[in-house]
Amino acid sequence: MTGVFSRGLGRTLEWILITLMVTLTTLVIVAVVYRKLGNSLSWYDEVASVVLAWITYYGAALAALRRKHIGFDSVLLAIRMPMRMWAVAFGEVIVIGFFILMAWAGFTVLNVLQGETLDSLTWIPVQLTQSVIPVGALLFILCELLSLPDYWRQIATGQSSEH
Repeated sequence: MTGVFSRGLGRTLEWILITLMVTLTTLVIVAVVYRKLGNSLSWYDEVASVVLAWITYYGAALAALRRKHIGFDSVLLAIRMPMRMWAVAFGEVIVIGFFILMAWAGFTVLNVLQGETLDSLTWIPVQLTQSVIPVGALLFILCELLSLPDYWRQIATGQSSEH
């Protein structure tokens, strides 16, 4: 069941990222054309930076799901058992703890930004654009937890996901 959910989440994140990347590419092309025609878009920079941030957060979650972040499997595999597994557990606690803190801070920021709007597109609330912080953090935690059992087995059996 977890495998099916994990694959579905991975596909969903892939499609979100594809959509965001196509959106950003389209924005850049349209902005360049408008600028060449002498009509710069006032909202381009603000919207493009938001879309890029969203790509970063959702991409980080997908990387966590696939365990493609920078890792130190070679160092872990050099540690003797059972200390190796304690090191994995310690690392996971640190990473998940960081993202819990980030989600909490993200929700705090959303409360502070209540009523604010983008400077260039005043009909878009800043809370919407910044919602990626807590949502991305919670997604990262979920992806980390979903990928942990396979990673745990790999490290326990001496396999490296880096190679």
